[in-house]
Amino acid sequence: MKKFLFIVVLAAMGCKNNGSGYTTFTNDALTYSKTVKQLNNIVLENNFAPMIAARNYVYANIAAYECMVAGDEKWQSLAGQIRHMPKMPRVPEGTPIDYNLASLLAFVKVGNAVTFPEGSMMTHYNKLVHEADSMGISENMLNNTKVFADTIAQAILKWSKGDNYSQTRGASRYEVSEMPGRWVPTPPTYTTGLEPHWMTIRPMVLDSASAVMCKRPPMYDVNDKNSVYHKALMEVKNMGDRLTEEQKHIADFWDDNPFKMNVTGHVMFATKKFSPAGHWMNIVGIGAQKAGADLHTTIAAYAQTSIALFDGFIACWDEKYRSNYIRPETVINQLVDPNWQPYIQTPPFPSYVSGHSTISNAAAEVMTSYFGKVSFTDTSSMEFGIASREIKSFKEAALEASISRLYGGIHYRFDLEEGNLLGTKVGELVVSKVKCKK
Repeated sequence: MKKFLFIVVLAAMGCKNNGSGYTTFTNDALTYSKTVKQLNNIVLENNFAPMIAARNYVYANIAAYECMVAGDEKWQSLAGQIRHMPKMPRVPEGTPIDYNLASLLAFVKVGNAVTFPEGSMMTHYNKLVHEADSMGISENMLNNTKVFADTIAQAILKWSKGDNYSQTRGASRYEVSEMPGRWVPTPPTYTTGLEPHWMTIRPMVLDSASAVMCKRPPMYDVNDKNSVYHKALMEVKNMGDRLTEEQKHIADFWDDNPFKMNVTGHVMFATKKFSPAGHWMNIVGIGAQKAGADLHTTIAAYAQTSIALFDGFIACWDEKYRSNYIRPETVINQLVDPNWQPYIQTPPFPSYVSGHSTISNAAAEVMTSYFGKVSFTDTSSMEFGIASREIKSFKEAALEASISRLYGGIHYRFDLEEGNLLGTKVGELVVSKVKCKK
């Protein structure tokens, strides 16, 4: 009997040390999407601004991608394609590593480092390690994988420190201009301009923040009722006064306000949603699953889409604080109806061009290049009690996100149209300059 038990124990140990069942876990694209969602949750809970959220996603996804390409010769590193990105550390030949697990662990380590509070992502890290361990990965391979993931994560974080982010933390605040037509803080909190120096952040693919520029916005003219500006202003007002239920749903669905301040009498309280970049990270996961994409294609799609989002915010913010264009709410309250309110809350930065329009169209270009024109059900906002939407393509999603800002009463139509063009150009550049697959 003892001899039989000894043989069983040895057999079990053999399965633990040499089993490959864990690869069904580490090779699962859905596992990666769920890991990205963990970072999305941390970003949401801690009120990261939209462009900072995009920065969080881009470095974490690139770390995961670089781990993946080290183990799959069909894909190539982003080093050199992103001109300032250094070569990544190499693995000593013959070292047993699970590169798919390394991708997950590096994503978490970078995501943990670029967010707060400290250690926010480590519960998920430990869960991933435990799952792989319990499913049979050998101790030697697990340790090698953890070391390799850490090495890549550290290289990515070192590189990230050169993007001028830390320097902008101590930069000067936005100064309000007295010139007519220039942006001023809006109700209900009258917050100062958000991230007025974001155009100084180092882009990934764009040569500079102003590499792709918009045409000048219409001249601010409230006296001529036939002027482009006056007509656009009154379109916002009139549309806001007669929104259909479908238009309200679209505005709510794409609101993506990470920190909405609600005011009831003397009581103020905040409600949170994920940022626009977080919404598009969700859509990458939905699109990958609908297209039946494998793990490596899914990781690449996340990485390249996050690059488009990151550069899209930089290009958009370059224009926003160049034009310093006044929001519709301000002018309508001053000259048309002092009691008018937009359907959704106006965010604290200039109007021209629309950030939603820019980053959504940039993301759509990249995602279409990976998954084609696929229809999908966007369930992203269901966790906030908002019904899902049926979308025919990624481009349609981008255009719907764009028009939602007119329905919401926070943008002029020309903000959206020029934002669509800007985002499309950014997305096209990311697709043409970054070639993930050999």
